[in-house]
Amino acid sequence: MESTTATTSPRVALVTGGRRGIGRGIAYALAESGFDVAIADLVRDDAAEETLQGVAGRGRRARFFVCDVADLDAHAPLLAGVHEGLGGLDCLVNNAGISVAQRGDLLDASPESFDRLLSVNLRGPFFLTQRVGRAFLADRRPERYRSIINISSANAFAASLNRGEYCLSKAAITMATRLFAARLAEGVVAVFEIRPGVIRTDMTAVAAADYDRRIAAGLSPIARWGTPEDVGRAAAALASGAFAFSTGDAIHVDGGFHIQRL
Repeated sequence: MESTTATTSPRVALVTGGRRGIGRGIAYALAESGFDVAIADLVRDDAAEETLQGVAGRGRRARFFVCDVADLDAHAPLLAGVHEGLGGLDCLVNNAGISVAQRGDLLDASPESFDRLLSVNLRGPFFLTQRVGRAFLADRRPERYRSIINISSANAFAASLNRGEYCLSKAAITMATRLFAARLAEGVVAVFEIRPGVIRTDMTAVAAADYDRRIAAGLSPIARWGTPEDVGRAAAALASGAFAFSTGDAIHVDGGFHIQRL
């Protein structure tokens, strides 16, 4: 999928939490759409090497950066490294995220779990987006389509009582998306949210049996698990400029789970 606007140098995307799972699916889809891909994650392990090789195998450059998105002091070195290694950024994908420390009763949620989860899922992406947004506005190049894509969850609207702090973090991403979309539109920067539903990853493996049962019972109109590739294709379409007159929108990749039915 090609961009709707011409560029004079390769397009570059940064995917946080990109070494496996949904992040890997996004990295591969962006590479297939012509992006060089920078991946930021906590550790460079075998999974990270596999993702880097997968991007290279799709004909694009790949770089890896060890980074905890919750560490605000790490943001500037991360972006400097991306610029040095690949060039100017065109797309930021805020994908890094964690689940609750332990699924359980909402009334038993701990302050420690709450603080860590909000730090990774909301505070870190908010301030990374702020820094990238400033850079985009300072370097206005209307010939280049630039975007920021936030990966939230169906839990942005669907309450899960056994992981309340996770739901709160994802609901807040919806408003952050709208705020940054309104603020950055003057720089022709689009901001989107993708809401994955039940996606088969390491994060959902702990509840796989329950999700198998619920999907079979009609949890979503499309009766299957989602895949990282499903989310990746959506992210690549948004990053490509295919929706160049849209911003602030939430895209559901959930098999129709969000449809209210009687």
